[in-house]
Amino acid sequence: MAVDFVLRNALVAGHSGPVAIAVAAGRIAAVSADRDPGPDIPSEDAGGRFVCAGLVETHIHLDKAGIMGRCRLCAGTLAEAVAETARAKAAFTVEDVHARATAVVAKAVLAGTTRLRTFVEIDPRAGFRSFEAVKAVRRDFAGILDIEICAFAQEGLTQEPDTEAMLDAALEDGADLVGGCPYTDPDPAAHIRRVFDLAARHGVAVDFHLDFDLDPAGPNLPTVIAETRARGYAGRVSVGHVTKLSALPPDAFEAAGRAMAEAGVAVTVLPATDLYLTGRSATHLVPRGVTPAHRLAALGVTATVATNNVLNPFTPYGDASLVRMANLYATVAQVGTEEGLAAVFGMVTDAAARLLGHRDYGLAPGNPADLVLLDAASPAEAVAVIAQPLAVWKRGVKTVDRPPARILLR
Repeated sequence: MAVDFVLRNALVAGHSGPVAIAVAAGRIAAVSADRDPGPDIPSEDAGGRFVCAGLVETHIHLDKAGIMGRCRLCAGTLAEAVAETARAKAAFTVEDVHARATAVVAKAVLAGTTRLRTFVEIDPRAGFRSFEAVKAVRRDFAGILDIEICAFAQEGLTQEPDTEAMLDAALEDGADLVGGCPYTDPDPAAHIRRVFDLAARHGVAVDFHLDFDLDPAGPNLPTVIAETRARGYAGRVSVGHVTKLSALPPDAFEAAGRAMAEAGVAVTVLPATDLYLTGRSATHLVPRGVTPAHRLAALGVTATVATNNVLNPFTPYGDASLVRMANLYATVAQVGTEEGLAAVFGMVTDAAARLLGHRDYGLAPGNPADLVLLDAASPAEAVAVIAQPLAVWKRGVKTVDRPPARILLR
């Protein structure tokens, strides 16, 4: 196979010295000891910096990003965020969602993301407007970013039969998976079963927003685990937030983690949102409210870290940078060793790709040449310093070029 391009002098995980990454027909042809490919093959010098496969976003809401100017924040609670967003989304248009989603996707691409799962709310208030807009964004960025769409029931299901029919239609019309939010439904268990029914009917994965408070009582996680087992859905189920787990004592936490691992239920922790919304009733010693993903990973759970919301009532800030989110998680979780920081980096790369079910991920021959050159020497350093991507390639084609900043001495 003729080599189209070589990225030289790159540091990659699992290799003790610089390597050369050869690319052919959009895929990795070889990862070998560094060498000059000669004048006939285009090459680029990584400068002895760290190169990894593209970053993977497992949980973001493109449809409701960037709406802070349309919402009122008073209490800063989850209930307020749900209510304010529901009010705002009734006025969403296809053009409006497309513009806001495009702005966030552009930030994600510049931050090194090459694969992304977004939730899109589909119900009588949003209609299919957000869905149509995000499908258009997916088409717009098809050569730069792989986007999968989760048709999502944010505001319940059992009390609103029209939503279920709309989710079914979306799955027929381009949605990649289905998800729900049991904590907003008057019958959470039935909500979970109906989402699984939709998934089974269409042969797709499921992703729930789950147990989003700090009261250990009444979790819906056991219901999700039971349905996963009963339906043989191991490896096709993921849950986000699950902040109740952060409130469990060690024995109960370990039991829950082992049950998730055995059932094949993955988890995504959303540090920015979980920190912002939880613990609001505390007057002092405010709890972090962030589930320790690294402890779940140690129990065998596929655990990831992701963005969630950007500039809306759920999270009134954000830039879609997964490296920054990994750093925030490491800080909150008090992870500081080189091994620990490298594992956190894995939560936005290898583990994240595994959660999405992508088997063609990583710097191995035959996989797509999705590469990120970071201004760091290792995955641990990338997390520690919030390293900026200097270049990104998608299927061997350069999509981002951002040279290091320079100080201009006078």
